[in-house]
Amino acid sequence: MRRRDERALAAVPRAVLALLALALAAQVGWGLDRAAPRVTVDALPSPPSTAALEVLSFGEPRLGARLLMLWLQAFDYQPGVSLRFAALDYGRLEAWLARLLALDPRFQYPLLAAARIYGEVGDAPRQRRMIDFIRRAFAADPARRWPWLAHAVYLAKHRLHDEPLALDLARRLAAAPPSVEMPSWARQMHIFVLEDMGELEAARVLLGGLLDSGEIADSHERWFLSRRLHDLEQRLAESQSAAAATGRGDSE
Repeated sequence: MRRRDERALAAVPRAVLALLALALAAQVGWGLDRAAPRVTVDALPSPPSTAALEVLSFGEPRLGARLLMLWLQAFDYQPGVSLRFAALDYGRLEAWLARLLALDPRFQYPLLAAARIYGEVGDAPRQRRMIDFIRRAFAADPARRWPWLAHAVYLAKHRLHDEPLALDLARRLAAAPPSVEMPSWARQMHIFVLEDMGELEAARVLLGGLLDSGEIADSHERWFLSRRLHDLEQRLAESQSAAAATGRGDSE
């Protein structure tokens, strides 16, 4: 039932109705005519100097390094857009990671990020940049940073499929001073890379020399490496037999 103080639509002056219709049409037209909101992507800035970062950390470089690492890792998430890691400027990214290591040399996360996050992008030049960054960081502190160089061997071999690079990195691990405590498998990586490259004789000589040196004290590890040496020698003998058979066939 219509209330007594309500007026019928027919009682509203036509001029008022026309104005309302025009206002509604203008509102709809303005909404349709508006351009979609533009999302701007901020470029990763160059990092300040280490001295400036120390000042900004208020005498707490360890805390400052961790807070800046959180900011750096979240940089790919900007309002309205999520950047792919490959879209970042890797020159500036590497500079930031180096600054954070300089701010706190014991901080491991910049190297973890280089190896496991930024080094996993499907872009060979960027991956090589992260591998080279890890290589240089390892040289400065092999005792703490050998795990990341071991991961760089994996990146070079299985992501870049660059076995010579993987071998070079693995040899750097093997050449670390004896005072650097690392598991024997890390020092032996170059032997297995050689094996994968088909350099069976070189791998056999190195593995045999390692077993003869007495450096491997663990009985289970000696057993594993002895089996690996036996398999190498068997593969090498089969390869030599196949080569000899091929030579006899060619001569006939």
